[in-house]
Amino acid sequence: MRYLDEYRDPVLARRLVDGIRGAATRRWSIMEVCGGQTHTIVRQGIDELIPVRMVHGPGCPVCVTPLATIDRALAIADHPEVIFTSFGDMLRVPGSGGDLLSAKARGADVRVVYSPLDAVRLAAANRDRQVVFFAVGFETTAPANAMAVLRAAQEGLANFSVLVSHVLVPPAMAAIMDSASGADGGVDAFLAAGHVCAVMGWTEYEPLAARYRVPIVVTGFEPLDLLEGILMAVRQLEEGRFEVENQYARAVRREGNAFAQDALRRVFRVSDQTWRGIGEIPASGLVLAPEFAAFDAAGRFEVRGVCTAEHPGCIAGEILRGIRTPLDCSSYGTLCTPRRPLGAPMVSAEGTCAAFHNAGRTRQEQP
Repeated sequence: MRYLDEYRDPVLARRLVDGIRGAATRRWSIMEVCGGQTHTIVRQGIDELIPVRMVHGPGCPVCVTPLATIDRALAIADHPEVIFTSFGDMLRVPGSGGDLLSAKARGADVRVVYSPLDAVRLAAANRDRQVVFFAVGFETTAPANAMAVLRAAQEGLANFSVLVSHVLVPPAMAAIMDSASGADGGVDAFLAAGHVCAVMGWTEYEPLAARYRVPIVVTGFEPLDLLEGILMAVRQLEEGRFEVENQYARAVRREGNAFAQDALRRVFRVSDQTWRGIGEIPASGLVLAPEFAAFDAAGRFEVRGVCTAEHPGCIAGEILRGIRTPLDCSSYGTLCTPRRPLGAPMVSAEGTCAAFHNAGRTRQEQP
């Protein structure tokens, strides 16, 4: 398959591993920003093959959705007039007192959709019900959610709204550098998420590379993508360069996707945002623009008494910041499993804990 088999070639992978081993004169710390990249790195054992410390960052938008937002979603879903729609990866993310799947079991009308436009069509077909779409994600999914709001406004669907929890990657990277997250001395370089850059380009990363003197390599998600991205980052570090480079040239341009960016500018405004396990990061989220405030589910449904409480046995916040790994958690693989997760990183398809668990990594292997 094009862009699949050829990016998993074992011969080329070995050459890239040898290249990294030959180029690295010290154990550099490189953070991958995307959870999809984390899963490939862990599943393929890339981090065990190279003399580089891979730091798994907060690259899972499901995992960093604030606990208060999950609790608000649960409260809205419990309204009898509401059809609550979401992508499937949000259904088992634990709030303070359950998840959307358990709300559905209690009788709430919770439905999985494959596109926000499916939710718009559902609203058009059920005008006597309130249809809410859980709009979660990085810049990657935000354009489609913006188009859903524009379509609902065009069709005059007063019964459609979105519960927004969008987060932006560059401010999070800046926050990580400002806090010197990551054990063993912080982060020396970043692998930027290729799908985010396919939408936004990489101009936002150039000031970060210059300010923090860190190489940033826009990277894809297949094994060879990641190995080449790591090699490009190591070469920059060894040469004392701090630039933005594009490994994912087959999908990403410097300017990004102008059409998608226009939809974002029309529908959303940048705001401060709380990241689960991390805290508030200035200018790191999106909210609906004033002209689309009527489609804001948070304003449409009155929710009282949201009192959030994280599980005391979960260290997801430290894992999301790259300070610790799942193998440092006493609950990992025992109290916390994909079947019975304590925290979002064990639920999400892009979560670091799920990546470790699916790859069969156990705490006994930790030296």
